[in-house]
Amino acid sequence: MSLAFCGNENNSVAYNVDGGVLNNGCFLDALNVVPHVFLLFITFPILFIGWGSQSSKVHIHHSTWLHFPGHNLRWLLTFILLFVLVCEIAEGIVSDGFSQSPHLHLYMPAGLAFMAGITSIIYYHNIETSNFPKLLLALLIYWLLAFIMKTIKFSKYTEHGIGPRQLRYCITGLLVLLYGLLLAVEINVILGRRYVCFAHPKEVKPPEDLQDLGVRFLQPFVNLLSKATYWWMNTFITAAHRRPIDLKVIGKLPIAMRAGTNYMKLRKAFEDQKRPQGVAPQGPKWIWQALRKAFGRPLILSITFRFLADLLGFAGPLCISGIVHHISKDNRSIHQPMTLLGIYFISSKEFLENAYVLAVLLFFALLLQRTFLQASYYVAIETGINLRGAMQTKIYNKIMRLCTSNLSMGEITVGQICNLVAVDTNQLMWFFFLCPNLWAMPVQIIVGVILLYYLLGISALIGATVIAVLAPVQYFVATKLSQTQKSTLEYSSERLKKTNELLRGIKLLKLYAWERIFCDSVEETRGKELVSLQAFALYTSISIFMNAAIPIAAVLTTFVVHVHISEDADLSPAVAFASLSLFHILVTPLFLLSSVVRSTVKALVSVQKLSEFFSSDEIGDEQEPRAMATSGSSNRSQNRYQAVPLKVVNRKRPPRDDWNNYSSPGDHEGNGPPQDMDQDICIKITSGYFTWTDGPPTLSDVDIKVPFGKLTMIVGQVGCGKSSLLLAALGEMQRVSGTVTWNSLPDLESESEGAESPTNRDPAGDGDIGTRGAVAYASQKPWLLNATVVENITFEMPMIKPRYKAVIEACSLQPDIDILPQGDQTEIGERGIILSGGQRQRISVARSLYQQTNLVFLDDPFSALDIHLSDRLMQDGILKLLRQEKRTVVLVTHKLQYLLHADWIIAMKDGTIQTEGTLKDIQNSEPQLFEQWKALMHRQDQDFEKDMAADLERKNLRRTMYSRDAVRTEEDEDEDDRSVESDEDEHLSQVMRQRATIPWRSCGSYLSSAGLLLLTLFLLSQLLKHSLMVAIDYWLAHWTSHVIKAKREASAHNCSVARDCGFSHSWFLSVFGGLCCLGIVLCLASSVAVEWTGLRAARELHQRLLGRIVLAPMRLFETTPLGSILNRFSADTNAIDQHLPTTLECLSRSALLCVSALGVISYVTPVFLVALLPLAVACYFIQKYFRVASRDLQQLEDSTQLPLLSHFSETLEGLATIRALRYEPRFRQRLLQFADANNISSLFLTAANRWLEVRMEYVGACVVLLAAVASITHPLYNQLSTGLVGLGLTYALMVSNYMNWMVRNLADLEVQLGSVERINGLLKTEPENYEGLLGVSQVPDGWPQRGEIKIQNLSVRYDATLKPVLKNVNACINPGQKVGICGRTGSGKSSFSLAFFRMVDMFEGRIVIDDIDIAKLPLQTLRSRLSIILQDPILFSGTIRFNLDPELKAPDEMLWDALDIAQLKPVVKSLPGGLDAAVTEGGENFSQGQRQLFCLARAFVRKSSILIMDEATASIDMATVSVCVCEHCKVEE
Repeated sequence: MSLAFCGNENNSVAYNVDGGVLNNGCFLDALNVVPHVFLLFITFPILFIGWGSQSSKVHIHHSTWLHFPGHNLRWLLTFILLFVLVCEIAEGIVSDGFSQSPHLHLYMPAGLAFMAGITSIIYYHNIETSNFPKLLLALLIYWLLAFIMKTIKFSKYTEHGIGPRQLRYCITGLLVLLYGLLLAVEINVILGRRYVCFAHPKEVKPPEDLQDLGVRFLQPFVNLLSKATYWWMNTFITAAHRRPIDLKVIGKLPIAMRAGTNYMKLRKAFEDQKRPQGVAPQGPKWIWQALRKAFGRPLILSITFRFLADLLGFAGPLCISGIVHHISKDNRSIHQPMTLLGIYFISSKEFLENAYVLAVLLFFALLLQRTFLQASYYVAIETGINLRGAMQTKIYNKIMRLCTSNLSMGEITVGQICNLVAVDTNQLMWFFFLCPNLWAMPVQIIVGVILLYYLLGISALIGATVIAVLAPVQYFVATKLSQTQKSTLEYSSERLKKTNELLRGIKLLKLYAWERIFCDSVEETRGKELVSLQAFALYTSISIFMNAAIPIAAVLTTFVVHVHISEDADLSPAVAFASLSLFHILVTPLFLLSSVVRSTVKALVSVQKLSEFFSSDEIGDEQEPRAMATSGSSNRSQNRYQAVPLKVVNRKRPPRDDWNNYSSPGDHEGNGPPQDMDQDICIKITSGYFTWTDGPPTLSDVDIKVPFGKLTMIVGQVGCGKSSLLLAALGEMQRVSGTVTWNSLPDLESESEGAESPTNRDPAGDGDIGTRGAVAYASQKPWLLNATVVENITFEMPMIKPRYKAVIEACSLQPDIDILPQGDQTEIGERGIILSGGQRQRISVARSLYQQTNLVFLDDPFSALDIHLSDRLMQDGILKLLRQEKRTVVLVTHKLQYLLHADWIIAMKDGTIQTEGTLKDIQNSEPQLFEQWKALMHRQDQDFEKDMAADLERKNLRRTMYSRDAVRTEEDEDEDDRSVESDEDEHLSQVMRQRATIPWRSCGSYLSSAGLLLLTLFLLSQLLKHSLMVAIDYWLAHWTSHVIKAKREASAHNCSVARDCGFSHSWFLSVFGGLCCLGIVLCLASSVAVEWTGLRAARELHQRLLGRIVLAPMRLFETTPLGSILNRFSADTNAIDQHLPTTLECLSRSALLCVSALGVISYVTPVFLVALLPLAVACYFIQKYFRVASRDLQQLEDSTQLPLLSHFSETLEGLATIRALRYEPRFRQRLLQFADANNISSLFLTAANRWLEVRMEYVGACVVLLAAVASITHPLYNQLSTGLVGLGLTYALMVSNYMNWMVRNLADLEVQLGSVERINGLLKTEPENYEGLLGVSQVPDGWPQRGEIKIQNLSVRYDATLKPVLKNVNACINPGQKVGICGRTGSGKSSFSLAFFRMVDMFEGRIVIDDIDIAKLPLQTLRSRLSIILQDPILFSGTIRFNLDPELKAPDEMLWDALDIAQLKPVVKSLPGGLDAAVTEGGENFSQGQRQLFCLARAFVRKSSILIMDEATASIDMATVSVCVCEHCKVEE
């Protein structure tokens, strides 16, 4: 057939121009081609030829700068225009189907317009991103021409009486409107940017984010199409396949999304609620209102998107109904459309009756629905993440002003605050994510029920009632699930606490052979946890079962009622499968209901907890008002003036990141006026009464003064209030009465550098922060950051090499730094976990020495140091370094020999000041006290002199050894550097290969842990269930096809109803009912099988892991960080317990559903298989790239949360130190960095999930389109059952969901299998050899009775790969001897003592005790017969009895005797419960000295003839030590 623009019928009126050219329809269409051809000719040369010559006026990093006015509106109008043009093309093709020859003018101009529309938006995008607005003139002309041509066409249609009943008339009117609006947008750009007809174009600058190379999260800056499809993520996700994603790759957050910016929004919302008196309202309502005000607007946008998506979701069932109805129609008679202007016009009803049109409309509806749904998700999650960052910052701000007594008295614990940060802020985030469902669910349910009623009548309401009745059951199950999860969490916490104690005290447990006792205790708690997990698994399986069974039950009930309610029920495939799709839609909101309600309840509880926390006491709350308000205000203005240079000096940080902007009302010290103070006095406390609680004052009648530039010492017995006095001076205690007066000098930093010290002002406060300057405070319990050694010492100060070196020397840290793997760049772990007590103490003191503050507070810095180190610190650190700088030092100490160096002494007793003055003053006024001091000083000096001579020798030897080692290591390093570079690339490629593959081996080991029987049951039940699901739907298709056939036969035989012609529903219904019931049973079986499989695997893996860890050699615990091992028991075990079974079930379900859906479609229309291949390839690559990026981002999100939480716990532990130094602003700044790092990981993960889902949904829409077109085309040539067509389309509609879930679950499974992999890694550890050559029965009962020890040629090493630590040691120790082992740090003292317990590798020589070689003994027997007391005192939570004798074998008399020897009997007797008094975790409710004494008592209980003490008296004063030793000797005798 030949083609002609206006058709080539002989009698064609299309060429008739008698009534004028403009009255000819074909000419009108030809006229409309002109604007489109113009645009295509003008823009193509510019786009493809001349583009390289254009250059941007403003250089920016990203080609995403969208700055023309009306940008989003233009994109929106263009999308609508393209959709209307597709409708115009479709209308033209359908109209042309009625004519004898093709009329190209009906659809060709629309096709050209479609091309021009796409070209216009591409052209505009390129011009906007390269900032060359003058080229927009071409678009201005195009919109003008298109608007004029369409207006002419529209007016001619109106003139000829063509009205809204004709679809083409409506389309033309719409196009006129759209072209007019686009013309208005273009004129607006000219007026806004003044690039035409104005002498001076408007200068615009790109936003700050786009000038910053570090900002790589571009969602807020890209165009509408890229926003909707996450196109900008393509390069990011493909790059992740080449190189792992880390914080450098994801860059910084845009300013509007940073925690600081969002905190300011939240703070403003809180402040707006303040009453006129300035009092902030309290309670949860106050928080909810602030959240609504700060973050409510984007939530409304998310809800709008959700409404649109849900309404478009109903297009699927309706279009399926229309397509199946169209195919099943017998009467295919065609009504001739009306002819006007020489062309055919059709109505919208005729247009929508065309099956191909419905298929295309369904395709577009799905694309739009999925886009809106993902946009709703994204906006809600982004808002939630922003809210989380703001809330975490607000919590941190509150912490900085918390009253210290709240923390010290346990009213607020570190755990509670970490819970607020990690759990409660996340609950709020998830509530915001699920919030749109609260509004969308009712709409979805109402519309769904109305449509079902329209299709099925009253029976639909009965089906909906079944769902509604079962929804409360679902809610009840969800509530039970929540409760069991809570109890599981409690048992899990208890198990973790016990495991943590076991791991922290593993050395002691092994040495005392108690590991099995503690292991059994953990297993007992694990047993309770597993019982709770069984309940959790049961409710989870019921929940999974109900998710699958409710739609089956609803459909069964509906069809049974529908068939029985009327004799001639319409159960055609169009009705049946549309109903089936609607039931699937209707069930979704009811499933979500339980999650939404649970999330809402959790959010309400979280806000209640946050409200209580925000209303807790702040520092200075209970202090008396300031005297002299006028001086306060002048101080305030002065502070503000001083703070100005900070912005000028600190150029590295962008001004809006500065914490001066994120301030909130500050702390008020409430200190007295300083003007009447003596200029030589630094601190003066007058009539001071201070307390920690509301009870009697801890410090009473305190009258002291601290002189400027002098060394003041505070001495007194343990517990007399020395530390409290320092904290009272710092304003950390509640002041009942009296005054604390500070006379501050400028800090050294300000004097030396001439710049303002960041410590002088607290930008968190708008008000005066008090007259106290910064104080370098070293607390009694050393507080360290989880950072490098050098960062802990410099502590936010600039590095000054000579000063740093002097401080290191003064604190004798160089030898310790040399031992560390990376020197002073070594990360010291949480709470300085890798360091000894003495090292932690010295680093804490070094920090105070390094700080350039005028005042230094040292709280018992010598407690964990030996005499030599103490003296070195005193001489070089305090007397030399601090005195030279004329700094005021306040030193709390027990070392009385240093009193000679004190300029001023404060002696305390029972919370009061006993006396103060110089040593001479005290000698005169308190001679008895002075004599007491003198006696103790004399004894300590004697010990010191003995130690000195030996130490000098060791020091010289150490120095020569160190210099020799240094030369050797430098040579080794040169060689290493060369090999490292070549290995790096190889290692990276290996890592990339591992990342790209799924760890199937781990999956195999996980499933094999469950056992063969459960595994077989799981696989069979899943396969049978899904086969049955397909069978149910296939039978429905078969049944409905027979209904159609019966109707045809009834009409042929003139039967009034099909039943009269012998057709009955009962046979079909009974089979359908049977299949449904069987399906419900199999749903239950499969859900139970998967949960029990997971539970069995979890039990097996934990049991094996605990057994292997307990028996592992000590070397494992020395080389592996404790946190890493604990993570296997916490995060990894939790993933295996609770998440892995669910993920496995979801993955198997979605994979089998996907396979069955594609199988059914291919069975119905085999031609679909041809189109399936390219779609499958696309899906493969999408999932391949996504999985790698998703895993990296999930791990990054987890790893960035840890520093955030540890920053909170570190801040709480070191709050007094931070506030003393006035470092609040710096720590807030660090918090912002941690919060932003966590938030950007979460945002990228969200964007990656949306990227995947949008692509999978689009592939799913293509599957639906192909299936629909194949189904419509197939019956034209082959007789195809209409029921099968309905079945195929229903399955096609659900494919995209299944594919999405399959890929998401595959990515989750990969991350969770990492837990199995890590546990398997630890299971490969070789255990210690617990068996001996001698049996337990062969070892004499009382061995060792005499305690004779012979050491013969002993060489010891920690590992076969390491050098020996002891070489060829020979010694003989006679029974009853008391032997001292001396030597410097690292000389092998501890290794020697550990050799007796076979804790180290004795590769040469032997130790013989009482004529038995210890190498032949079973390990348990050997260790249970000897006793040791370690340097670090270790107590376990439980009772005092349990700590002394975990085996519970010793009688009470023996325990009391041991306590008596250790001088603890009076202490324990005074406790409620005596021997059964509680010991908290780590023995925190006892002092360090008391803990050490309990460890002594523990060793005495054993009554071994050999007792080894490893520096066991470090924290005990001389008097107690001598008594203990004497008592023990008496017992021995």
